Amino acid sequence: MITMKEFMELIDYKITESDTYGWSCYGSNAYQFSCWNGLHDKGGYSFNIVFSTKSQKVFEVSVCDYTNNRAYRMIHPDKLAKYQQEAKNHDSKPNQAWDDIDFIDLEVDDDFMEKALAIKAGENYDTRVMINFDVDSDLELFIYREAHKADMTVNDFVVDILTKYINEKKIT
Repeated sequence: MITMKEFMELIDYKITESDTYGWSCYGSNAYQFSCWNGLHDKGGYSFNIVFSTKSQKVFEVSVCDYTNNRAYRMIHPDKLAKYQQEAKNHDSKPNQAWDDIDFIDLEVDDDFMEKALAIKAGENYDTRVMINFDVDSDLELFIYREAHKADMTVNDFVVDILTKYINEKKIT
């Protein structure tokens, strides 16, 4: 999970709104900062963070890209179940960012930061979601060899394999 320091640097320390966090899923010391550039259309974005005022532990970060109608979010894995339960208790849509736009949940800090920096700069960015996975050294060597045989980068090779698997299993 990204840190308060990383978030504050991302927004250039420009906080436009702040308040206590309204739900209890993150505890009684949860507070939120927002940075909105004032636009809800082309060039518009907002960044949000929910954290503990006691420990500075980050519970949730999000970025809304109003230009492309996309929203990305990371929720600390230790708090995800509590967040989802509280959303259910409030009869709220847990994935809704605004109107008919849902959050795309991210798990990799670098993925969030790359997207957030590009959104802030008004640049195009990769909308695919990064994943981390661990493989043993034998499988890793196999992947490198097969990617080389296919004249592909390792990333492209793994994406190709995962895409084929998902399409074959019709996993959504």
